[in-house]
Amino acid sequence: MRNILITVMMLIVVALLFTNIIAQDGTGTSARITTQGTTTNTTLGNLEP
Repeated sequence: MRNILITVMMLIVVALLFTNIIAQDGTGTSARITTQGTTTNTTLGNLEP
């Protein structure tokens, strides 16, 4: 019983960490990757041969 409780609590902690670090709107890792990708695409699009 104790092992199940610890497992469930750890899963909740992992889900909260994911929500706060990766998926946070505007400042999360996903938003930063999207911003950098957009900037890189714009920069590459503006290059002239």
